Amino acid sequence: MPDTQPLLSMSSIARRFGATVALAGVDLEVAPAEVHALVGENGAGKSTLMKILAGAEKADAGTITLGGKLFDPQGPRDALAAGVAMIYQELNLAPHLSVIANLTLANEHTVRGLGLLRDEIPRSSMRPKCRAVLDRLGMRHIPLDTRVSDLGVAEQQMVEIARALLASARLIVMDEPTSALASHEVEKLFETINQLRSSGVAIIYISHFLEEVERLADRVTVLRDGKTVGTGALSDWTRQKIIEAMVGRNVEEMYPQVAHTIGEPLLEVRDLRGDGAPRRASFTLHRGEILGIAGLVGAGRTETLRTLFGLDPRRGGAASIRGVTVERFSPKDWSRRGVGLLSEDRKTEGLAQNLPCVSNVSLAAINRATKFGWIRGGRERRLSREIGGVLRIKWQSPDQKVSGLSGGNQQKVAMARLLYSQADVLLLDEPTRGIDVGAKVDLYRAIGELAARGKAVVMVSSYLPELFGVCDRIAVMSRGVLSEAHDTASLTPAKVMELAVGDAA
Repeated sequence: MPDTQPLLSMSSIARRFGATVALAGVDLEVAPAEVHALVGENGAGKSTLMKILAGAEKADAGTITLGGKLFDPQGPRDALAAGVAMIYQELNLAPHLSVIANLTLANEHTVRGLGLLRDEIPRSSMRPKCRAVLDRLGMRHIPLDTRVSDLGVAEQQMVEIARALLASARLIVMDEPTSALASHEVEKLFETINQLRSSGVAIIYISHFLEEVERLADRVTVLRDGKTVGTGALSDWTRQKIIEAMVGRNVEEMYPQVAHTIGEPLLEVRDLRGDGAPRRASFTLHRGEILGIAGLVGAGRTETLRTLFGLDPRRGGAASIRGVTVERFSPKDWSRRGVGLLSEDRKTEGLAQNLPCVSNVSLAAINRATKFGWIRGGRERRLSREIGGVLRIKWQSPDQKVSGLSGGNQQKVAMARLLYSQADVLLLDEPTRGIDVGAKVDLYRAIGELAARGKAVVMVSSYLPELFGVCDRIAVMSRGVLSEAHDTASLTPAKVMELAVGDAA
């Protein structure tokens, strides 16, 4: 059992940004050698609270104690020196430098010598310590002189953890650590977290994946609207109770079931091939159907949608829509035929962050709001509001900058663009990645309602529970080859994983 005396105590933490209240008196206690889950919707205050803990932000009010002593870091270096390490979702490494350089960057100090600044601890003297900590994490195969950019995401994450251990961290914050990992890499991370806990290190674990919280955490704290709305032993919480505390309302079903009728074939794809991936992808998508595509990271799922939509080169294969053969595979031609793609990379490909929501919504079909070459702003806003209502977008107005929205609402704006362009076929690549539980439920409901309106949906996801909860049929990608789609009711998660890791012919 973890120590009952808190290692960390954050009391009545408050922070404002102008008129926006980010934190309104948050309390958080973490015991030594425990995994403490910190959950809440996007915008609940998790990131701001952790930035204050890590010394990247200053609280307006409240107190922090660490190890029983008052803790007031003036910057990230102070926090790290006190044993608090932060591992962000977007890893904080220098990709052009070696592993050992990254490990020692946070652990070097400088002194004056001959009028110059030089390393107090030569890097060569750190090699045995760096090697030992990587070996401890099961990373014996990683050479210290390898460039970080040559490592996979999971290995880079282990380098971050190793750097924290070299700094004698007694509390490590992990922010959405599994968002870019394959299933076997997730298992390795979980082993590492359990190992760290056993060695006395405390972990604050931030995740939207509640099954991970249930598997790892000793205790949980829930934030909503900048306040602590619940905390306690995980054994006292059900998943339903956590979700309801996060969203502030009853969520009867995680996967709302919207009745929809599957109709005639709408899109047919045969033997699609791209550069490397896909090697072979065939499927038929019916009107009113939600077709899921499962598979491991790197199997070729994203490449299949991008090749089909004309963003990546096509090396073979054919497609038809509404029975008409498609000659050219390009975003412009597909859009004219009523096919839209939602990219997995929302920030750089899905949205223009510097533009208002209304411009992002209308961008792909601005002709719907033009007359004699002039944009009719009133019509553009009216159509955007109508679609925003369908998707339950929470914005101050369509004129609000999209960068000011939460991740879930940004994703809804990206999806609204497809509806604005009157797409009948929606190709959705990881539509719920990085968004909170409440926004996920809204998107699941919206996808079901779109199917009920006769839209056809292809949904790529690394998260099996949502594929089973939302989709009518599921096909599995393995090594660039897409399997035959099967009715969801006839599959099990174990069968899907068997197909995902099997040998593709």
